[in-house]
Amino acid sequence: MRFRSVVVGDDQSTVALIGDDLFAVVDRGRAVDESLRSGVLRELTSGWRPDLTTCQVVRGEEIVRTAPLVRAPEKLWGIGLNYREHAGDPGEDPPTEPASFLKGRHTLIGADDAIILPTGDTGTTAEAELGLVIGSTAYEVDRAEAYRFIAGVCLVLDQTAEAILRRNPRFLTRAKNYPTFLSIGPDLITLDEALAPFNGDLGQIVVETRLNGRLARANKIANMMFPPDYLVAFHSQVMPLYPGDVISTGTPGAAALQPGDVAECRIPRLGELRNAVIAADDPIARNQLGELLA
Repeated sequence: MRFRSVVVGDDQSTVALIGDDLFAVVDRGRAVDESLRSGVLRELTSGWRPDLTTCQVVRGEEIVRTAPLVRAPEKLWGIGLNYREHAGDPGEDPPTEPASFLKGRHTLIGADDAIILPTGDTGTTAEAELGLVIGSTAYEVDRAEAYRFIAGVCLVLDQTAEAILRRNPRFLTRAKNYPTFLSIGPDLITLDEALAPFNGDLGQIVVETRLNGRLARANKIANMMFPPDYLVAFHSQVMPLYPGDVISTGTPGAAALQPGDVAECRIPRLGELRNAVIAADDPIARNQLGELLA
């Protein structure tokens, strides 16, 4: 199944995709992460399939916009240099443990929002990634059981202020945490649906970073140094992972952004996530930031 956070009327709600341009409202007033914490989606994503015909059905034309998939997660983990080829880029030393960092929820945007370049930007990049959405609380879990705690996967565009990062790699948190620097969505794809096209092997999924329709970098999950189940188990040894938390698993490579660009994460057979890129002084940027920071 696929779930999406959308605005219908005045409410941000969780819907399930049930047909061409048809959506069932499964949890009104809650985004996907809030719905996971409430227990509604935890049952849906763990194999229970209720009769969605009892839900209100809305058409795409009734949806005001696609909102960020998660609204108020406890944690947003990012992983740096996780693909072997990317870790071997000039000037990079491959990590011997996951090179993880945290992002604030002020960075979150959805498919209908824009990536806003920081004022005076001299080098922002976008990085396509596969995201893991946690479905139930995981603490000190073994790698063998890690997938039981994942509600599903999503597409991610993770932005970096490269000019800051290049000055000193210890500035990673600052370089990663400008508003709009994490686009997630549009769908939470349950693990069974995500794995079906790949005969149950998550490693066969290919992640593509694209810019203006052109391929910039691509790689298979199988070429990660620290695969998804390892990342869940590893981070659960440090702190609990809660329903709605997201682990963005790393990128095959980045694309440099300019105003007017369209950044894209594409995962063949799973979906596409696109965001327009605008400058900080664009009128749309002021309106979007006003809503984001309210």
